[in-house]
Amino acid sequence: MRSRSNSGVRLDYYQRIVHRLILAHQEPVTGLFPASNVNSHAWIRDNVYCILAVWGLSMAYKKIADQDEDRAKCYELEQSCVKLMRGLLMAMMNQKDKVERFKMTQSPFDSLHAKYSSKNGLPVVGDNEWGHLQIDAVSLYLLILAQMTASGLQIVFSLDEVSFIQNLVFYIESAYSIPDYGIWERGDKTNHGEPELNASSIGMAKAALEAMNELDLFGARGGPASVIHVLADEAHKCQAVLQSMLPRESNSKELDSGLLCVIGFPAFAVDDAQLIHNTRDAILSRLQGKYGCKRFLRDGYRTPKEDPSRLYYERWELRMFENIECEWPLFYCYLILFHAFQNDKVLVQEYANRLEKIMVRSEDGTLLIPESYAVPQDLVGFEYQKPGSQERVVVGRCPFLWGQSLFILGRLLQEGFLAVGELDPLNRRLGAQKKPDVVVQVVIIAEDNEIRDKLAEHDLHVQTIADVAPIEVQPARVLSHLYTYLGRNRKLGLSGRKSRDVGILSTSKLYSLKDRIFAFTPQFVDLSRFYIASDNELMIDILKGEINFLKSAWDLLGRPLVTLVLKRIHLDQDKIPLAMIQTMRKLKSGYINGTRVMLGNLKDFLNTSAITDLSFLGSTEDGYPDRLHPDVQTYLDEHLLRSFSNRSTMNLRGGQLRPRHLRRRMSCKGAIKKTRSINVDSDNLGMEGPTPLTERRLSSIVPPPWLQPNKQGHVSTFATTPEEGPSSPPQLGGDLGLRENIYPMDPQHSRSAIDRRSEFVRQQEITVPKILIQRHRVDTNFADTEVDELIAMLRETENLEEQGDILQYLVDTQGLDFNTGMLEEGRVVTIRDLLKGLYEKACQEKLWGLVRHTAGMLGKRVEDLGKAVTDLLVRQKQVTVGMPPNNEHTITAPLPEVELRQLIHDAYGDDESTAMLTQELMVYLAMFIRTEPQLFHEMLRLRVGLIIQVMAKELSRTLNCDGEAASEHLLNLSPFEMKNLLYHILSGKEFAVSSVARGNLSIVSCKSSRVSKKSQIGLGDPEGEDALTATIDDRQGQWLRRRRLDGALNRVPRDFYSRVWTVLEKCQGLAIEGRVLQQSLTQEMTPGELKFALEVETALNQIPQPEYRQLVVEALMVLTLVTEHNMVPSLGDIICVEHLVHKANQLFLEDQRKVQGDATLCCAKLKDGKEQQQAASGMLLCGGAAYICQHLYDSAPSGSYGTMTYLSRAVALVLDCVPKHGEMECAIS
Repeated sequence: MRSRSNSGVRLDYYQRIVHRLILAHQEPVTGLFPASNVNSHAWIRDNVYCILAVWGLSMAYKKIADQDEDRAKCYELEQSCVKLMRGLLMAMMNQKDKVERFKMTQSPFDSLHAKYSSKNGLPVVGDNEWGHLQIDAVSLYLLILAQMTASGLQIVFSLDEVSFIQNLVFYIESAYSIPDYGIWERGDKTNHGEPELNASSIGMAKAALEAMNELDLFGARGGPASVIHVLADEAHKCQAVLQSMLPRESNSKELDSGLLCVIGFPAFAVDDAQLIHNTRDAILSRLQGKYGCKRFLRDGYRTPKEDPSRLYYERWELRMFENIECEWPLFYCYLILFHAFQNDKVLVQEYANRLEKIMVRSEDGTLLIPESYAVPQDLVGFEYQKPGSQERVVVGRCPFLWGQSLFILGRLLQEGFLAVGELDPLNRRLGAQKKPDVVVQVVIIAEDNEIRDKLAEHDLHVQTIADVAPIEVQPARVLSHLYTYLGRNRKLGLSGRKSRDVGILSTSKLYSLKDRIFAFTPQFVDLSRFYIASDNELMIDILKGEINFLKSAWDLLGRPLVTLVLKRIHLDQDKIPLAMIQTMRKLKSGYINGTRVMLGNLKDFLNTSAITDLSFLGSTEDGYPDRLHPDVQTYLDEHLLRSFSNRSTMNLRGGQLRPRHLRRRMSCKGAIKKTRSINVDSDNLGMEGPTPLTERRLSSIVPPPWLQPNKQGHVSTFATTPEEGPSSPPQLGGDLGLRENIYPMDPQHSRSAIDRRSEFVRQQEITVPKILIQRHRVDTNFADTEVDELIAMLRETENLEEQGDILQYLVDTQGLDFNTGMLEEGRVVTIRDLLKGLYEKACQEKLWGLVRHTAGMLGKRVEDLGKAVTDLLVRQKQVTVGMPPNNEHTITAPLPEVELRQLIHDAYGDDESTAMLTQELMVYLAMFIRTEPQLFHEMLRLRVGLIIQVMAKELSRTLNCDGEAASEHLLNLSPFEMKNLLYHILSGKEFAVSSVARGNLSIVSCKSSRVSKKSQIGLGDPEGEDALTATIDDRQGQWLRRRRLDGALNRVPRDFYSRVWTVLEKCQGLAIEGRVLQQSLTQEMTPGELKFALEVETALNQIPQPEYRQLVVEALMVLTLVTEHNMVPSLGDIICVEHLVHKANQLFLEDQRKVQGDATLCCAKLKDGKEQQQAASGMLLCGGAAYICQHLYDSAPSGSYGTMTYLSRAVALVLDCVPKHGEMECAIS
């Protein structure tokens, strides 16, 4: 420290400045700061920033307080901080009803106000007269409240205030999915009042959630009741979304200087040093000027071109603001603090010097920070010509208190009165430092002794639930229920936490409650949730993913602890599945997929795990904080008895198996199959018709009691073992694939089925060949006896597939709630009950096609569907469902589960199986985007319908089977294999299909690119296959497949959209499949703006064929090369991109005729396309999409016969602007 005299004198100087510039404006009654002398409104954000200088100065005085007057000054400054923070707290508590409503609705009209009256703290504008929803402001308040409390200030006085702040935590915890108006109160930059997801809000919320976690608001004097609890998963979701967005601010703002407060002081919200660096560099390179930084590109606020008579901008006028946006000195203050925290003295000095040049001196010589600098009206023309050349003038308030306060903080740091740690007592600034590796602890517990003994046979020694006492093991839903008691307060009318979601970070801790300790199993193993939980392999795969996630996301004290219970239901024919044994051995070895793990018993991990106290469950409001809340007590008592007791329906009993011939069939055969809408190949659709039926014998199984006449009791379940007769073709055990030739059929009864079948086929020949949704309603002219007969049949058939067909038929004719006339334990059995029984059995039998279909008929929805869709949307990926081109629905904003389910249902009509598959795939896509975001680079829209089609196409290619068989195989893949196939398609890896037990397919990666294309499944000789394909060399089809995959996944080259923007600048417009992208889009949007990318994407999505779409993308890339090399000043009129592709095809075919290439077998031999029939059906001989030869799709982009060569030639021929004669430099290499 310097000698008292100097530092004391200098601090007194700052104290005078702070008093004159800041404290003189503080309202004596409320403690709030008005916006200016003429505007008495107090903004939350500005008020919190204003007080930071006062807080910093108080801490500087505290250090040198060797005289009483210094101590007095220090106390006085501290109390000003407390006064302001409490003033804001009172203003927000007056709106407690809004906080309660907002937890449910998340509507902008239910949000806390962004500004209050500085005179009395009451609202100053109506709910819908201002963009009040600004999550960053409330988050900033909570963050600074936490930092001030940690520095020793007492701001919160009562437990009611603690409850309110706990509810403010719930208010911001979903920030990652709530569009708001952001730090500039604008929302979309045209200022039409549309909120957007803003990275600056999400970052501030993440910081506030982490700062508040386990914080005692009463400081050192508090107890368990004054501690704030945050679910770690919510903060982590904010972090993941923030990382996926940076350096973008929102859909309309590709960059924003406001992000400086997220990557540096006060939030320090980013953990990745490289990302911090990239974001700062992007801001400096594109927004920094001589007088500070621009807020964002094309910001019209206070520019001379702005029309002050209206708040909003017209879309076309945004272009006028380019290069004349106001520059704000405020951001230099942020940059000084940013570099002071990085301890980079050189850069701190550089920005301090820059700031000094642009500050305004008052009469008494004080340096003031003005709000912003604008170009004067008369110099605008010169500024347009040479950006940054003109002198600017001050506009707005001076001094601008937000900036002034940060400037003073910067000076206190520079002169050594404060250390960076004092401004950040919670040590948030250390977040980006490298952390040691996390060791994940895993505990496996057996449900009972029998399972424990089975594991011991494999040398795996575990405890049972009884052995781990006194620690109690509970499912995650118990924890989620307990958390609903957090923050409840009767006096304030606050109801606690609304979200029922508890993630893996929350279940990986131990919880203490009085003298009990709880461990919770993760949410994904909760069997009541969805059918994918009954696929053991998938659950193991998810477990590996979650362990990997814990390695990167865990930042609490102690090690994460994953508790798993192995139950009866997990057994496969009374054995522990091999996959589970293998995984446990891996865990035992200490490493799994590169993550360090420890397998052990619960009691060994008590000292090393994170333990959270559930003290908020006490009856504090009734004055008994030491007693459990009576409701909690009742819930726990009931639940402890129930949670792990066996449900009798799950009892596994194998029946005696006796072979027996199947009885007569009725006309409901194939009812499920008729609802399918995945269609792969349009060329061989007419080939199925009534096929000769071969007999197949199935071993009989004991029918469940509700299918047996007059029997009661619990549902028994069983396994099937198909016996193949020598005559029957090689069959897939539980497969729906070839149901046409499985059962013997009675000619009388099957008549109508065959008629319907052939009529169905005829319809398919007429409609658009690509896809068809068959709305199938059976003629209801069967008498009631028919229904009785069907139910009798249902009793006597043991084949689950047939039961499915009969039930599908009954649902179509009678509806789900039809009373079957059967009774079970005195209760009426409806068709819905029968379906539920069938669904549960199909789950155990692992007949996945049937499982998906019955789940769809029962209207089941994936528990996490809404969450999955949100996970995709908040990472700027839009999702479409339904089959292109007619039934695609785009989801652009998070929707409630019920609406999502309805939307998917509408998109697929009656095809329940595909609707279920869509939900399932969305969940897998969300898993991948959380764990492997790099798979989704350069993809903006995920078209689930198209992905399903491509999955079926890929199966049909690898298995050499027709489309219908392929779609059946697809629907019968186990959830694990489905996820695997999706992964291979997303990553573009080659795969082969091998058959494993019981006819299930298994997807295996191929290390080499040369895989045997012949399937390892015997599907008989592929008839109807072209003689061509048998002799094909492996390399053929490689580029076609790649284009098909990229087209279906909407993958584009890097910087594609911003390069299309430059093309659009040079022509009147681009026409794609009837959609025209107008040149005016460049007036409205900047090149890197997400809204522009979505416009281009929408036009490209008009193209139904993925491989054709990809060629159009390539054509656009050729155009960008023409513009980037400035070959011509303008490209002329509207360019029709498809003309270029068709021209290239024409040139290709001409060359093929010359060299007698492959295409002479198909397109090159057509006499100028005169074969009418071919043209009418829309099909070329080679099956190429959109009249483009298949062989062109299969050409590599480069090389003399490559697609780029032909597209470049086409551009030269079609565009008038390219000179036809003379020499020209060829820039396209």
